[in-house]
Amino acid sequence: MNDSPYIFEATIDNFQEKVMDASATTPVLVDVWADWCAPCKQLMPILEKLANEYQGGFLLAKVNADEQQQLTASLGVRSLPTIVLVKDGQAVDGFNSALPEGEVRKILEKHVEKPEESEDPYEAAHRLWEEGDLEGALAMFTELNQQNPDDMKVLIDVAQLKAELGDLDTAQQVLDSLPPEEKLQPKAKQLIARLNFLRQAGELPPVKDLEMAVEQDPKDPDALYQLSIQYALHDRNAEAMDLLIRLMQVDPEYRDGVAKKTLVELFEKLGNANPDVRTYRRKLYTMMH
Repeated sequence: MNDSPYIFEATIDNFQEKVMDASATTPVLVDVWADWCAPCKQLMPILEKLANEYQGGFLLAKVNADEQQQLTASLGVRSLPTIVLVKDGQAVDGFNSALPEGEVRKILEKHVEKPEESEDPYEAAHRLWEEGDLEGALAMFTELNQQNPDDMKVLIDVAQLKAELGDLDTAQQVLDSLPPEEKLQPKAKQLIARLNFLRQAGELPPVKDLEMAVEQDPKDPDALYQLSIQYALHDRNAEAMDLLIRLMQVDPEYRDGVAKKTLVELFEKLGNANPDVRTYRRKLYTMMH
């Protein structure tokens, strides 16, 4: 017995209501078959698969020819299988053989709307993130993590969203729980760098104040460094890297060489494919050699 909500057994008693009347709103594919009919058995799995795939785009009504002889006769069936597509109470198409799946699809496509493809949950969560709905994205990623705790990609996304929402401790706990090899993956490295920038940002003056300080004294190492962190957090990455290069020129030993360390963290945060990373990696190499 098939438990699909899109498939049912049609009889002489329910045919008017479940097929003819129902076809006014939803096309109904009537499959007249028999247990002894080999082509029927070959075709039926294809029809059932398509009914479930279309998710209610059409209904599949199965008529057992041996058990429903009166209904079969009233439908004018002369051979098995007989397939009739009913729409608005009228037979609009049909066939009388075990067609391949592709041919059945072509017939359905002429009369039945294709189901909308559901969005991949992971992609949907990232779309919410990009649209600024961090809470909604976090809820979806959390659910995905519960469904598959071993998916490190999702776990890192959870940690990153926690960090963006200000929960740095939880983000760090997630990072600490990662296997050593996962901490070496680009996404984990990017998150580690992001956490470092976020921690420092909480203690920094506003961007405008720092920009004014750098304008007044272009060689002020504190202002150069602090402004680079603020720029990095606001995704003004090229400007941040430029300030760090300037800081290395002004005072390469500032805070035990923090400019170089921060520059490398920015490289990891953005990834090697980023054009700004390639530009400033070359500048760093030139300075070092």
